[in-house]
Amino acid sequence: MPVTTTESTPAKFKPYTRQTIALARQWQWMSPELQEATQVVSHVLPFRVNEYVLDQLIDWDRIPDDPIFRLTFPHRDMLPAREYEQLRDLVLHKKDDAAIAKLVHQIRMRMNPHPAGQMTHNVPRVNDAPLKGLQHKYKETVLFFPSSGQTCHAYCTFCFRWPQFVGMDDMKFDARECSELVAYLKTHPDVTDVLITGGDPMIMNTRSLTEFLEPLLAPELAHIQNIRIGTKSVAYWPQRYVSDKDSDDLMRLFERVVKAGKNLAIMGHYNHAVELRQPIAQQAVKRIVGTGATLRMQGPLIRHINEDPKSWAELWTTGVRLGAIPYYMFVERDTGPSEYFSLPLARAHEIFQQAYSMVSGLSRTVRGPSMSAFPGKVVIDGVVTINGEKLFALQFLQARNPEWVRKPFFAKYDSEATWLDHLKPAFGRKKFFFEDEAGEGGHHGPAGRVIPIVQASQNDRRASDSQPSAA
Repeated sequence: MPVTTTESTPAKFKPYTRQTIALARQWQWMSPELQEATQVVSHVLPFRVNEYVLDQLIDWDRIPDDPIFRLTFPHRDMLPAREYEQLRDLVLHKKDDAAIAKLVHQIRMRMNPHPAGQMTHNVPRVNDAPLKGLQHKYKETVLFFPSSGQTCHAYCTFCFRWPQFVGMDDMKFDARECSELVAYLKTHPDVTDVLITGGDPMIMNTRSLTEFLEPLLAPELAHIQNIRIGTKSVAYWPQRYVSDKDSDDLMRLFERVVKAGKNLAIMGHYNHAVELRQPIAQQAVKRIVGTGATLRMQGPLIRHINEDPKSWAELWTTGVRLGAIPYYMFVERDTGPSEYFSLPLARAHEIFQQAYSMVSGLSRTVRGPSMSAFPGKVVIDGVVTINGEKLFALQFLQARNPEWVRKPFFAKYDSEATWLDHLKPAFGRKKFFFEDEAGEGGHHGPAGRVIPIVQASQNDRRASDSQPSAA
């Protein structure tokens, strides 16, 4: 069972990586097979965990099936058997660093490290030069990636931003300071929202975070109404808001942002109800909302982790009781070890519907299951039968082309499909409406699951000429 500790003495953050995990006392509780898988697969996927996760969130009597264990520790089934055996032989026996690096690179490139055009089609350009550390996919919202926030308190094995953490520098978003962000926002008055993301911005101390937030409060950026911070710290290190040495300073910073007239939204990433059962995690929620900020709860539906509708219902209900707002249930993105984590869309809709039916109206602010695909956020509204044909009812909650938002469309029902590009249009059509319009308006990206970097860059340059504000 998880080991409880007292918060009378503030906990100090202590992380573990592949190089140091054997120093954690829990390492000895793992079988040799689980230890081996951690050492081998973590050459491909990022691995980092901390004492709070190890002590409080993982039930060691249930490993390897404990959801938080699967969420944070790599498993051999995250790689095809042949790749695992090849890598295992190199890591444990031949110990050939050059050969390891070559194989690891091949595996990573197979894993679609560039999903939904994030490296190319989402990056804004000024004078045909990309702005490092920014993304602008939707008209109203700009994403900002501060360089000092490009790690996390612990890594999730499903994370779609995994290339940020494994040394793939050519696929990394990071900005050392926010002058380019401010300059860009000044010339884009249609932008109302800034999302500060990573990594995890809350890995920064309060002083560093202040340097990125305060410039957004300037009078000339009055059109910025909402400042969002994407973070997993609410689950993996809630001490950040309660007992860290600068947690009180952090609360005062939140209060200053709210007093300046901005809506400060903490976009809390939760993957399982256990993450909100701990008293300190609940205290963190109360302290955040006590500053006038909002806390919105979001996370993907992941096989092996959170397929139980009751867990989602408990998470949303507990969050609402504490003052948080259920926001999104996402479909696991088509990147990384997606074959290990992905669920059929039909099953995802079933789980969402069951969880949704268990909660009161206050929790039904949640939306999903939603795919953050290349053209936008597509939600599965339901499964319907029209003229004897079983179909998925879909719509865009957000889109590259704002005219697509809330426009319903239909796809043939497919019990095995796990992503948007697996679906086929209904009623005998050859293309979805957004694919037809994309061909004329330049919104559509390269076909297929993997978007080549070079090809995408060329497409992006053409698109940026006609639509500079939503590159």
